Parts: sequence; C-alpha cells; structure tokens
Amino acid sequence: MRVLLISTYELGHQPLHVASPAAALRRAGHEVRCLDLSVQPWDRDALEWTQAVGFSVPMHTAMRLALSAGRRVRREHPGLPICFYGLYATVSRELIERELAARAIAGEYEPALTAWVDELAASCAPAPDAERPVVHLQRGTFEAPARELLPGLERYARLAVGGEERLVGYVEASHGCVHRCRHCPVPTVYDGRIRVVQAETVLRDVERLEGMGARHITFGDPDFLNGWRHSLAIVRALHDRRPELTFDCTTKVEHVLEHAGVWEEMAASGCLFVVCALESVNDEILVRLDKGHTTAEAVLAIDLLREHSIETRPSFMPFTPWTTPLDVLEILDFVAAHDLVANVDPVQYTIRLLVPEGSLLLERKDLREHLGPYQAERLSYPWRSADPAADRLQVRLSALVQQSAAAQEATGLTFARIRAAVREATGEPNVPEPEAIPMGSTEGRPRLTEPWFC
Repeated sequence: MRVLLISTYELGHQPLHVASPAAALRRAGHEVRCLDLSVQPWDRDALEWTQAVGFSVPMHTAMRLALSAGRRVRREHPGLPICFYGLYATVSRELIERELAARAIAGEYEPALTAWVDELAASCAPAPDAERPVVHLQRGTFEAPARELLPGLERYARLAVGGEERLVGYVEASHGCVHRCRHCPVPTVYDGRIRVVQAETVLRDVERLEGMGARHITFGDPDFLNGWRHSLAIVRALHDRRPELTFDCTTKVEHVLEHAGVWEEMAASGCLFVVCALESVNDEILVRLDKGHTTAEAVLAIDLLREHSIETRPSFMPFTPWTTPLDVLEILDFVAAHDLVANVDPVQYTIRLLVPEGSLLLERKDLREHLGPYQAERLSYPWRSADPAADRLQVRLSALVQQSAAAQEATGLTFARIRAAVREATGEPNVPEPEAIPMGSTEGRPRLTEPWFC
C-alpha cells in the first residue's frame, strides 16, 4: 500500500510524528512518502502517487492547518482514504468525520495506524470508528524513525547560543504525562499515564540525527522527569556515547524541585536549559489550572537550575477568564526581577487559554459562565474574561508583538513596549516612553530559534 504522511506543523522541528509512523508502516511492508507543509510546498505528484493519506496532528495549530489541507485533498482526490492521528485527532471529531470521512486515532497511534493501512491494503472496508476505540494507550515497541524521508535539519529551528547557531534534533523518550493540569490537552488522552520509548531506540535515533548534523538535542517529552530514572539513564548513555552533544528538556516546577539531585549530573551531561510552564504568577489561577506549584516554588526552581548553570525558559499563559491586566503586569515584573527577559520569547506574553473538547477545565463551575458555544472549526470554546480590559489588552499585545517581530526588534525593547502597554492598561499614570530593558548575557542565553513551545 502506498501511504503519504503529512505534517503541517511541529513547533519548528523536524516532524518526529511523521518519521516514527513512517518506520512502522515500512516495517509492515508498505511504501511511504512524507511531506512537511511547514517547509515544503504542496506536492501534487505525491497525492497522485498515494493510496491513503495520514495527517499528523500533535497540537492545536497542526490540527487547524490539517483541516484545511484535508479539505484540499478531498477536493482534488475525493476517493482517497484520510486518517488524522495524534494528540488532537479526536478534537472536533464529528466535524472531520462528516466532512472528510476520516479515521481519527489519538494516543499511541502507530499500531492502529498500521492496522488501518493493512485493512485498506487487503481491500477490506475499515470498520467504522464507532465500532472501535479512537484512543489507543497500549504499550508497544518503536522503530527507529525514518528520518531519511524528511527534509534536512537545516530547514528547521536551530539552537542559538554564544553568538552561533547549531542544528537541532528532536526526540521523545516518553509520551503522555502522569499529571492532570486542567488546561493541558495531554491528560484528556493519556489520563495520567505515560508510555516510554525504549532507551536504545532513542539513542539510535540521536546517533542518526548527529550524523545528519545535529549538535544539540531537544527532548520533547511533555515532562522529561515523569519517568526520571528512564530519562536519566538515556542522558547518561548519550553523554557516554556522544559527549559533545548538548540538550534541553521540558519539566514541571515540582519535578525540578523534587529531583533536585539530578541537576548536577544533567548539567555535566550537557543540559543547557529547561522549559518550565509557569503559566501565571497568580497563585489562585495556578490552583484553578491544577498546576501543582506556587510562584514561590517557581522562584526556587529557577534559582536551583541556575546554581548548576542551567537556564529556565519559562512559558506563560497570561490570559485566562480570571486574568486582570494587573496579573499580566505581575508576570512582566516577575520576569524582570528574576533576569528572565532574555529567556522569554515575547509571544509568550500574548498566549490565551484554549478550551478544546474534553478539556478538564470544563469540570470547573467557575469557567462555565465565561464560555460561549463550542466552535468546531476553531477546535475550542470561545470565552470572555471577567475583566473586559484583559481581553482588550490581549488583542493589543498580540498586535504589538507581531509588529516588533516583523521589525526584528531587540527582545529587550519589545519587552519594554509590552510593559508600558500593560502599565497603561492597569491605569498607571505618566507611563514613560519605553527604553530597552537590560537582559543579562543575551548572547550567552541558549534558546531555539522557533519561539513556540506548545
């Protein structure tokens, strides 16, 4: 069977969620081609060649783009079977089934995706989704991803550090998460469970990526320390085999503190920075989100990592139904006070809560009064803030950040403009003209050149 796997967006990195199922399908005897629409043009020849199409949808942006691309496939090739697979595959499922006649597979999708293609190859009509689960969480083994089917690493985000840029490879040592943060899409699929990828598979993949030019590795697990012994074993083996490689990972504040003893070894093994989803510095909002940490604990985590020369790259979600302009100002003051201006991409100050189908936030009674009817096309419930000034501020900051990015403005100046706009929204009088905010050792602060974290 000839299968085309399509990625629309994977956070600026080479799409693992195309390379991994491609390897599984090839092992099952199928022919596979891959297309990454984030860096490649629409491929009419590949659509003429293929007998089935799979869209990788690991995140909200990818799903929005895949809906548009899927409709194009349906217009140009009405008879092609289509499957959506990944974390967001079952969001607005009725819409995609109605318009695209698609199979939707979330969770550990490789076995189910392969079974679907096997059914097509055997000329069997696949059973309707209603007759089978659409979320698959069984444990399994993984093939080394088929990286050779993808564009080269030079087409993707790089590590910027010390005045140079390095090619980056992206891997995952585990899927899912043991936590149930209410705003996160992961627990709606994994329900507090994780599935590990065999260490040797991860290490072989890293070796392959290094051969393609990677000098830095991003561990993109939802939380790298969910299975900390597994992750630390991979870090040790990687450092033994490839001591010149550096890496970054993502983990919760509570895990940074809970596993305080790992950071000396992580730093010695090449860890440059850790992405932590701080979201807010309003502890009441953190409780509503079930984040599992306080603002005081976030400070402890930042300080702990810096003791080992590891920088924190916080991600924020400043705008929720309970946000006021003062809450946003407190985030900015927090960033400045802890010398994080260089560590936060300005787009982070504009992020607005998404409430997709199945979100655990829907269980909160204090959210319902803010919600409008579900919008399937947008994959989320619209909402309005309890403070209308916050909604107006979010729109203003989004425009400001877009303009600053287009002008390639220095981060420190953008930060100053953002803080001036937020101060004005809080009603502070006599707001001065913005001046660039000192950012510490900007060139020494490692970061990826793609600013989106989720």
